[in-house]
Amino acid sequence: THRALFEQLGGHTAAVVPLRTRQRSYGILTVARAGNAPAHTEAEVALLADIGRRVGLVMDNARLYHEQQNVAETMQRQLLTPLPQVDHVRMAARYWPAESAMEIGGDWYDAFLLADGVMALVIGDVVGHDLQAAAHMAEVRNMLRALAWDHQEPPSVIMHRLDEAVTHTSDAPMATLVFARVEGPEGGPWRLHWVNAGHPPPLLITSDGETRYLEGGHGPLIGMSEALRLGLDWPDAREELPPESILLLYTDGLVESRDRPIDLGMAKLRHHAGVLARRLGERTVDDFCDELLARIAPRGDDVALLALRLPAAGVGAAGDTAPPPPAQSPHSEAAPDRAAPGSRREHPEVTDPTHDDPEE
Repeated sequence: THRALFEQLGGHTAAVVPLRTRQRSYGILTVARAGNAPAHTEAEVALLADIGRRVGLVMDNARLYHEQQNVAETMQRQLLTPLPQVDHVRMAARYWPAESAMEIGGDWYDAFLLADGVMALVIGDVVGHDLQAAAHMAEVRNMLRALAWDHQEPPSVIMHRLDEAVTHTSDAPMATLVFARVEGPEGGPWRLHWVNAGHPPPLLITSDGETRYLEGGHGPLIGMSEALRLGLDWPDAREELPPESILLLYTDGLVESRDRPIDLGMAKLRHHAGVLARRLGERTVDDFCDELLARIAPRGDDVALLALRLPAAGVGAAGDTAPPPPAQSPHSEAAPDRAAPGSRREHPEVTDPTHDDPEE
């Protein structure tokens, strides 16, 4: 016991001070005197009391910060809604939380059916790494859903409306995102119609392993209305999607880390995505996402991932989608630095999946 230890050490006097704040007590601090040491003076007791108060404040701040990060991660997960059930395509999504609480931020994915029956895909990242970033992510996500749902407008028009709404009705900081419409074949090929507001480009992977970053549609980040006044804009981009191809949307934590520049991360993603696509066979797009994350383990930052796989030519419904399983992060290691959002890089368009890993 506390008293037995005091006697065992030969203590003859002790100063006992609480470790507490106004609302909560975390324990006590005991400082004993033994041998010929004199008893504590009033000044020493006052100093120990001040130390106890400061330690209590540190412990309370740590508790509050931990609770805030738990709220942020819970908010993110609640907003990552189940994927819609869509004929002809298979979909999968993953959210990989940051191992470090300081890195929990504003990454999100979204997929929903518009009023005209077309499927919308979104991947985005609000600037910041805290509860406020998660709250702003919720704002931007819900604004985009509301603006896009019943307006049969080009993605570029939706982006203008979203930018105006964020600028004039929200205190959300800048955000990067890709907003896309996946338009059904109706006797022709599947097509992607999208814009990119400063986000890493979508990756298109064919069934034989060829990969290509869709670099079109680039414009300024959301929340940079001043850039629009300078003549920058979001050009609409269109792309035909080959049968059995995979469209991959992701956030920058998948390709960027403190010890790996983004160009190398983009090359690594292309390489492994191509290899996995060639070997996919009868396995699902869920398997593709899981194996991709296992090969490219996020290194500290949170990651959102959204993948869509098209059916073979002439094939009907490929089955319904299901909500993504809870994400795990057993491979997260060091927290990366985040490059300036929206920086655009040039990347080779085709990879040979037989080549070695760019990092090996």
